[in-house]
Amino acid sequence: MNTTAGELRLWPGFVLVALMWAARYGGPVVLPEWSMQAVLAALLCSVLILVWWLLFSRARWMDRIGAIVLLIAFLLLTPRILDKSIVGGMMGGMFLLYAAPIATTVLVAWAALGARRAWFVPALALVGGGFASLRTEGISGSASSEFRWRWTPTAEEKLLLSMPAAPVVADVAVPGQAPEILADWPGFRGPLRDGVVRGLRINADWKTAPPAVVWRKAVGPGWSSFAAGGGLIFTQEQRGEFEFVSCYRLSDGSAVWAHRDKTRFWESNGGAGPRGTPLLHGDRVYALGANGNLNALRARDGGVVWTRNAATDTGATIPDWGFSSSPILIDGVLVIALSGRLVGYDAVTGEKKWFTSTGAASYASPHQMGNSVAILNGKGAAMVSSLDGKVIWKHDWPDDEMGYLQPVSLDDGGFLITRAGAGGGSGLRRIAAPANGKAEERWTSRGLKPYFSDFVVHKGHAYGFDGSILSCIDLKDGARKWKGGRFGNGQMLLLADQDLLLVTSEDGEVGLVSATPDEFKELARIRVLDDKTWNHPAISGGRLLVRNGVEMVALQLGTIDVGR
Repeated sequence: MNTTAGELRLWPGFVLVALMWAARYGGPVVLPEWSMQAVLAALLCSVLILVWWLLFSRARWMDRIGAIVLLIAFLLLTPRILDKSIVGGMMGGMFLLYAAPIATTVLVAWAALGARRAWFVPALALVGGGFASLRTEGISGSASSEFRWRWTPTAEEKLLLSMPAAPVVADVAVPGQAPEILADWPGFRGPLRDGVVRGLRINADWKTAPPAVVWRKAVGPGWSSFAAGGGLIFTQEQRGEFEFVSCYRLSDGSAVWAHRDKTRFWESNGGAGPRGTPLLHGDRVYALGANGNLNALRARDGGVVWTRNAATDTGATIPDWGFSSSPILIDGVLVIALSGRLVGYDAVTGEKKWFTSTGAASYASPHQMGNSVAILNGKGAAMVSSLDGKVIWKHDWPDDEMGYLQPVSLDDGGFLITRAGAGGGSGLRRIAAPANGKAEERWTSRGLKPYFSDFVVHKGHAYGFDGSILSCIDLKDGARKWKGGRFGNGQMLLLADQDLLLVTSEDGEVGLVSATPDEFKELARIRVLDDKTWNHPAISGGRLLVRNGVEMVALQLGTIDVGR
């Protein structure tokens, strides 16, 4: 560079670099729910630095154009040597979002030091080499990447090197009727799929009597929760090229059986593995995998009763995040959600009975409301008949957000739906009881804006995550009653008999929070897991079951009274 540093107009570059890094890392400290916006703000500052350099820096035109060309070459060529997790991360934008601020900071530093042109190339090569040495194990709920050294083994690879954690059973079930299993936690979010635990009272004094770890066991990646009953627990996990439906003993975590399909789902943001939770009903377990494998298995031994590929059956396209639906069974019909479609199968034979389009794709699972099925889709909500799949009504909520969560039915026949996004989304909406084929809005509240953390309803109030902070709103008008407590993008259960929220944090903690509208009150918090925890907790036999993509833990809750 022939132009000296003293002749350059450097102060705009300095100011933009300071603003860029303040936005990137200072913004989320002040507003945790705006972490993705902070990333985009940093990218905008990077663009403004390029504008300053090209138009207002006073550098020689050859230097200006040459530096821009080198930066473009750096951004285009470096991905060829990167780990696939970084190339595909953040919907393909991870490298740009992380590298652009660093590269433009290097540009400003290079200009300020009056360096020669040749120094810029090795500086960019050093940045590229740094990214090439990394991989990511996904992102957090606040869009922060979980970087690891590229050469270190993943938790799944360590698991595969150990002894198999569960036996693999025969492909076909033994003929005959097996004894039914009484499910106390039949599947996703409990008996009514509402996250509410009834008939259980626990000792909430965790300072003197914290829950005891009964067992801890490595598990393959996946975001499945648990189904449980008869002393058995069921979940889904990925192990190498096989997707597993696994059965363990509640007493000690020992393996009972495992069914496997040779299929693997992986995407950079959420990692590998199935997303849905099995359903335990009678003597069978039903499970939908991330690539569409739908299995009906004997609960006692894992033998295959019937199997289908739901994607092939319906022509549904596997979404970027994989099929995330947890099955539900209504009047003998097994219903699953697939990319904006609902599909009904005969639960006994596996025969496809119907399927129907409900709108754009979503992450949500079907939800029973009487003899019908409600679903949040990419454009709002819909209700269909479980008998024939006919659409009863739809409610459009036009915006740019996504349907992630379960709708919640209310005593008056109405229900609650959400529209969620990384920045908080559009909030929570109360729908009046549908009449004449229409579902009318009563109110919409931004006092509770859950992302992918399901909420619960208790005594006229809704409790859930407003971004990464707990919040309570009044169901009469949606007004916020309180907000407090940082648990990241965790999950929760309601212990209805004690007015308690049992909250699992994104970082693997378990806490107790008062489910009362007067004020936020955290009663206890303990560390249980060490890795990112998005999976929903479950309760069976007085034991709390928590897991993530690395391990699962059974905690004995100090029960005061158990009765269902």
